[in-house]
Amino acid sequence: MPDQPTNHYSAALSPVEFRYARLILLTALVSVGFGFTVLFAILGPLGREVGMSELQISSIIAASSLVVFLASPRWGRLSDRWGRKRVMVIGLFGYACGNFLFASVFHLTLIGALIPLAGYLLLMLTRVMHASVMSAIMPASSAYMADITSVTTRTKGMGAVGAANNFGSILGPALGGLLAGITLLTPLWVASAVAITTALFVIFLLPDIPKVAPSSSSSQGSPGKKLSYFDPRILPYIIVGALMFMGMALVQQTLAFRFQDVLGLTAVETAQTFGIAMGCSAAASLVSQIGLMQRINLTPFQWLRVALPILAIAFACLALADTRNLMITAMVLQGVGMGLAGPAFMAGASLAVEPHEQGAVAGIAGSCGPLGFTVGPLLGGFFYQISPDLPYWFTFAIYLPLLVFVMRQRRGEKRRDQRIAAQEDSAS
Repeated sequence: MPDQPTNHYSAALSPVEFRYARLILLTALVSVGFGFTVLFAILGPLGREVGMSELQISSIIAASSLVVFLASPRWGRLSDRWGRKRVMVIGLFGYACGNFLFASVFHLTLIGALIPLAGYLLLMLTRVMHASVMSAIMPASSAYMADITSVTTRTKGMGAVGAANNFGSILGPALGGLLAGITLLTPLWVASAVAITTALFVIFLLPDIPKVAPSSSSSQGSPGKKLSYFDPRILPYIIVGALMFMGMALVQQTLAFRFQDVLGLTAVETAQTFGIAMGCSAAASLVSQIGLMQRINLTPFQWLRVALPILAIAFACLALADTRNLMITAMVLQGVGMGLAGPAFMAGASLAVEPHEQGAVAGIAGSCGPLGFTVGPLLGGFFYQISPDLPYWFTFAIYLPLLVFVMRQRRGEKRRDQRIAAQEDSAS
């Protein structure tokens, strides 16, 4: 990797302000994690209740993910210009309004006010509108964390972002499963209320941070040049992120179907059981981020070399599991792997660029997840209709060459470090 830039933002905050800003940001991210994961516990059974096929349900996620993929880099660059806080607030209010409309269309379809085809098309439209604004949240949040952390604490900072999201992800499926016992739509109404509350929380409590001009010494990433996916500084991370999240999406969007079909559950039982499994997975991610990433100093690629084999094993276990306990155990392994891989991927991309590019890189790197969730659900729905085991074996097969790529990148990184050190010795 290139020489790591020095952070210019964190120096503008006192130690007390830094701790306060970090606490408020992470608290807000807990709420965001809750809102994001509530949907996954109920979408599969809810879609089947209104007569939608697995492919139709997956296509809604795929379409919204495509919009997030396209919009995230733009929101990231806007956060560099407008400020992180303003963009976060826009995203949170957009999330609340879009989620409310999405739930309203589902309600009208459930009561028969909309025919299934009209319901499906309107669900697609409202989810796309929701995604276009909601996509502002994570680039601005990740860039805010990058702003208030130094080079040496960046990976831990991104680990804390992941831990906060995962704590919310524990609450989301668990509470979503309980709320689904009232009605299947109740979790979505509650998620909208939580998003509104979080937006107000950020407005009044999250400190603003000053913007700085790009350093005149920056050899790359000049202010007139937009950061791109093909920038050699971040390209290895983009390749890893896109494939990694595609595999995750392929699996995640079929798991609710698998739980219902393998265990013979009703729609409500599926939402509750799958919600528990997602909560266990998120708890495992949280433990891995707090217990490992906050205590052990490894480079981003080193963490990826640990995480990817764990994920591959988890996917193989999901293909073979035929009982509730085995399926939950496999999801716990999946949680551990993603708990390490996600923050490592974001930290690596953040450390590769200059301080004034943090919003841009957060948008680009953050769009890898939506890109994966654009392709993955469609492949998952298609493969699941062929064979319920196929999505998981296919993902397992993807992760093996991905692991080889990461290991080769690490060797290349080591050679670059040695070359730079030799040049410095020669110059001295």
